[in-house]
Amino acid sequence: MTDAPAVQRHIRAAPGDVAPYVLIPGDPGRAERIAEAFGSATLVARHREYVLYTGTTPAGTPISVCSTGIGGPSASIAVEELIRVGATHFIRVGSAGGRRPGLPIGSVVVVTGAFRGDGTSLDYMPLPFPAVADLDVTLALRHAAEAELGERALEGIVYTRDAFYRRDDGLNALLTASNVVAAEQECATVFVVGAVRGVKVGAVLGTDSNILLSEQPTQAEKEAIFQRAEATTIQIAMRAVDDLHAARRT
Repeated sequence: MTDAPAVQRHIRAAPGDVAPYVLIPGDPGRAERIAEAFGSATLVARHREYVLYTGTTPAGTPISVCSTGIGGPSASIAVEELIRVGATHFIRVGSAGGRRPGLPIGSVVVVTGAFRGDGTSLDYMPLPFPAVADLDVTLALRHAAEAELGERALEGIVYTRDAFYRRDDGLNALLTASNVVAAEQECATVFVVGAVRGVKVGAVLGTDSNILLSEQPTQAEKEAIFQRAEATTIQIAMRAVDDLHAARRT
């Protein structure tokens, strides 16, 4: 077995380029917006779906952000390669579709676990293995969300899927009846990869839609609402990183 190359094949980063704490949005544009919220940020690489910046939070904690693209395969590559160059803590900062009747678009969700509807996590562990968020990261996100929102954020299980346009009404009904909060495309994958590789992974999401709402806003209205939720999730994630870093130093 050969050593991992110094510069990773996909994210184009080497040891020393990445902070221990990494925010992992799917959207490369969101990675840019996250970097703009840092206290300082330097572009490390831009390759395929991977946009990577390293800098500090406004409070001075070392932090990176790396987009993962859509879905499990590209997300698993990002996490694997980030681990190889020194990352130890990950927070997915993402979007999701609500799966509870009446759940407003723009809701903030701290994810505790994921229903494994993806395929990539199966290449790591069989289905009886749970996809759960790391406890330390989740508690940091809980406290950060409460500080940002003035109240506890919605917490719960999400459904991770691969086929965005493949709608299964029977499964959707089962998930809603089982109190699943939202549907998205990366959490189960990154939770399982993190558990297998021995790193800490959590997630905070903003809802950008909800197929169960009786009245649907226009796409433009949805996007405007989600922009506000996205900004809030970014602040929550950075505050959680500051808290995790302070806890490690005490």
